[in-house]
Amino acid sequence: MIEESELFGLPEPTGIGLVAPFDFALDRELWRWLPDHVGLHTTRLPYLPEPVTVQLASALGNPHGVRRATRDVLAPEPKAVAYSCTSGSFVDGAAGEAALVAAMLDAGAPAAVTTSGALVGALEALGARKVAVITPYVDGVTGRLLDYLAEFGYTTCASFGLGLLGDIWKMSYSDVLRAVAGIDPTGADALFVSCTNVPTYDLIEPLERHLGIPVLTANQVTMWAALRAAGVTGLAAPGRLFAGRDEDVSAV
Repeated sequence: MIEESELFGLPEPTGIGLVAPFDFALDRELWRWLPDHVGLHTTRLPYLPEPVTVQLASALGNPHGVRRATRDVLAPEPKAVAYSCTSGSFVDGAAGEAALVAAMLDAGAPAAVTTSGALVGALEALGARKVAVITPYVDGVTGRLLDYLAEFGYTTCASFGLGLLGDIWKMSYSDVLRAVAGIDPTGADALFVSCTNVPTYDLIEPLERHLGIPVLTANQVTMWAALRAAGVTGLAAPGRLFAGRDEDVSAV
């Protein structure tokens, strides 16, 4: 038998609820940001057979749908709920992002974050004011992201959109690197790679060494904000955003 004394000092299990778009395919990447005692409870929004346009982003970011989905992940009592969709959380600007957070809290989430809200928080934490942006989107959607950043006083000094209308989850690391090579980040304080369906985990630190600036990605900032909201701190993970490692990983 295991003595209780052997368990002393182990962090209490905790959980994060995740509301994801119907086509989200990178669950495994999100798990890589989690310490062993943190679980991820995921639900997906209903399928919409539409191309990735401003209209689809607005539909995914409908607060009523996100409120219903939030209720679906509350049974295991997560410490926080994250809406993990970049375009759906920036497409209607700062007011739209705030409405999503309010909807999740109204549904009963003890704490709530969105990917785009997490991006703003991460930029603030790093002291970055000028951003270079990579997206998989068409110009109309990319433009909404730049407008959203501008609302918070951030300047986009370079941007590049791949113009994809679907199957974003099929992008590879090589595709991401080619997109980064397509912009000049001179003068940027940070690079942001948008979309939670774009794989980035293993690219963050190599790109930071190559570019000499912090690299933020959609899944990275989402999990950073969700972990903080859940009271989980001190996680050793890729990127300067997670560089504050002076605390032990523990759940409050």
